[in-house]
This record gives sequence, C-alpha cells and structure tokens, in this order.
Amino acid sequence: MFLNGGPGCDDYLEPVACLIDNEYRVIRFESRGCGRSTWDGHYNLETFLLDVEKIRVAYGYDRWIILGHSHGPNLALAYALRHPTQTIGIIGITGGKIVDDRAWSETYHERLKAIGEDNGGKEFHSDPEVNRRGNADWRGYCRQPGLLRDIANLEVPCVFINAAADIRPNWPTQQLAMLIPNARYLEIEGAAHMIWLTHAAELQTHLREALTYILSVDAHRELDTQPPYLPIFPTP
Repeated sequence: MFLNGGPGCDDYLEPVACLIDNEYRVIRFESRGCGRSTWDGHYNLETFLLDVEKIRVAYGYDRWIILGHSHGPNLALAYALRHPTQTIGIIGITGGKIVDDRAWSETYHERLKAIGEDNGGKEFHSDPEVNRRGNADWRGYCRQPGLLRDIANLEVPCVFINAAADIRPNWPTQQLAMLIPNARYLEIEGAAHMIWLTHAAELQTHLREALTYILSVDAHRELDTQPPYLPIFPTP
C-alpha cells in the first residue's frame, strides 16, 4: 500500500511502484480531497486511517506492507500503531517524523528558498484544505502523551530510506529509527527528496533489500526467534 506525501498530494508514486511491481502487488490511492477522490471536506487523520483500513478489507488482505513518501511514512506509522497485527512492515522514503520542531521548519524553508526542489514536472491537484487540516491533525497527533512509549513498543519492522541531499533535515527520521526496535535507516548520497528522479537504480536496490528484511523479520516474529541483523546506519 503506497501513501502519498503532502499532506494533500494526489498520486505521484507510479515511478516507485514500477521499481517493484514485477515482484509485488502495489496499491496506490488518492486520499480524500486529492486527485480523483471525493473532495468532501473530511480530511482529518482519523478519516484517512479509516479509509486506508477499508481499502485493506475491500481487497481481502489479512496483512500488508505500507510504503510512504515524505509525509506518507508518518501516516504509515499512525496506521501501524492503530493496526499492528495487519501491518507486516513499513518502508519510509525521505520522510518520517513525530516532532513539530521550529528549527526543522526554518531549515526546510531556508533551503527551499535557496536551493529549490525538483518535482519532476509534477503539478499536484488537490484541495488546499487537505494540507492545512492534515498538518494541524499531525501536530495534534504528535502531542499525545503516550506516543513515544507506543512507538518504542512497536514490533513492526521499518526501513527508512532517506536522501542525503534532501532540503528537509533528516534527524527526525534518524530518531524514529533509533526508537523503533526493528527499524533500520540509510541514506542515498547525492539524492534529493524525489529520489527516483536521479537515483532510481539505487532506490530499487534498497527497496528490494528493505522488503526482504521486513519479510524476514516478520517470519522470525512468527517463529519467536531473533531477526536478521541489519545495521541502523550501514556504512557505504
């Protein structure tokens, strides 16, 4: 299951799906207020999580892997905390954070102004209210008193693939990788936020490795044995 970023982006992850859809079935959807979905004003996090779960049920899957890009890993994490037994694992691409840090935002906007960002020519089509409501809901979600405890107890394996040249600071994702017991973190040198535009082959390799790792950890969890070792910060 692929979750777009934003919040409030219509589907743009087809190039990522093409890297793995010869081996895995990929489901891409556009959340409410985005692209072809209903623009009904129900853009809160709770409705989003309910919609994702309805899609799983509609397809008849008992369990699945969630992949998110940018804001998508945040949503994947919220889904996994809500439905841990239905989540085999999480893959995050250039994203994942549970902080609302002013310095992070200032750094991002400074770099955006100075460097800019290549979206590969994609023009996003969505209700602007999706972004406003989505960000507000996520800030509220991150203020839950028990959130860090719940994340530290999450057994779902996670792999975060970040870009070393992203204009967004990567330290929040590194924190998540250190907090989640079965999480792993790596960066692709020279890559920016839309990794697949310049480093598709490397991303494909890491995606396949991530999927293998997640399925291996899941198998070991079923057998109640130790998962395979993969360093959090692997050396080049």
